[in-house]
Amino acid sequence: MPRESRLLMLNAEAVAAVLQPNDVLEAVRRAFVLHSEAQGRVFPVIREKLSTGGVFGIKAGDVQAEGLLGFKAAGFWPSNRQLGGEPHQATVMLVDPATGRPVCIIDGNAITTARTGAAGAIGLQQLARADSRRLCVFGTGVQARVQVDFALRVLPQLDSLSYVSVDRQRDDGFERHVAGRLPVACAADADSAVARSDVVITATPGGGPLFAAAALKPGTHVNCVGADTRGKRELPDGVLERVRLVVDDRVQSRQIGESQWAPDTPCIEIGDLLTGKARLERTPDDVTVFDLTGLALQDLTVARLIHEKARDGGLGIEIPWPW
Repeated sequence: MPRESRLLMLNAEAVAAVLQPNDVLEAVRRAFVLHSEAQGRVFPVIREKLSTGGVFGIKAGDVQAEGLLGFKAAGFWPSNRQLGGEPHQATVMLVDPATGRPVCIIDGNAITTARTGAAGAIGLQQLARADSRRLCVFGTGVQARVQVDFALRVLPQLDSLSYVSVDRQRDDGFERHVAGRLPVACAADADSAVARSDVVITATPGGGPLFAAAALKPGTHVNCVGADTRGKRELPDGVLERVRLVVDDRVQSRQIGESQWAPDTPCIEIGDLLTGKARLERTPDDVTVFDLTGLALQDLTVARLIHEKARDGGLGIEIPWPW
C-alpha cells in the first residue's frame, strides 16, 4: 500500500528569509567538528566537465547519529551569464536515512555562498594574526563579496581593503558593496597589493596563479577559495612548500584543491584545530594558508538549519510525495 509522505520545496526566496550569518557560522563550525570527530562522513566527490562547457558535481555525506543524510548537486555554467543568470548553480536534497525518501529540496545557491563565506571566516579566526588590518581580495563576484562580509564580521579591526579585479579596472558594484565599512581601492598590481596585506583572500574561478610567490611577506594569511576542481589553482609554485597549511579535508585538497599541485605538503584539518586534536602555534612570521574545497557536511548542516526554520515558519511549498 502507498505510504503518505510530503516533500518540502524551498526556493531562493524562502532560503533568504531564514539564512542568518551567525547561524551559518555555527552550522559550519558544527560541520567541521563532526568531521574531526569522525561522526560525519564525507563521500567521494563527483566533479566532471561537461560538453556544454559547464562543470557538474555532487557532494554527499551523512551524520548517522543525527539522522542527517543528503547531497548537493552543483556546478558552474559560464554561459548562464549570456542568459542573464548566475553561473553557479546548486540544489540540495535532504533524505530520510531510514527510508531513502526525500524530505526537502532546497535552492542551494545561497547555501553554497554563505557556507563558503562562513568557512573562510572560521579560517581567519583560527589563523590570521590578531593585529591584521590590511585585507586584499582577488575577485569581485558574489563569493568575493561574501568573503569580505564574513571577514569584517570576525576581524572588525580591518581598516583597509584592496581588491584585484580580472581586468585590473574598478568594479563599481563591488565598491558599493563595501562602501562605508572601510576604505577600498582597486589594485593595479597584484604583487604589490599582496605584499602590503596582512590577509589575502582569493575568490576567483581558479584559472591559474594570481600573484608571484615572492609577494607573500612573513606573517601573511591566505584563504584560498577558488580551487575546487582538478586543474584549478590560485597559488603560484613555491608557496605551499613554505607555508603552514590548513585544509577543510585532506583528501579533497589533494584531489581538487591547492594541494593537488604539491600533494606531499604537510597539512592540518581545520576541524582538528576546532576540537583540539591538533594545535598550530602561529609565530608572527609564519605564512599560513587555508585551502577551502567545500565539505558536503557544510551544505548538510546549513540545509538542516534552513529546513527546520522554514518548517517552523511555514515557508516553502509542500507537496504530496506518496510511495
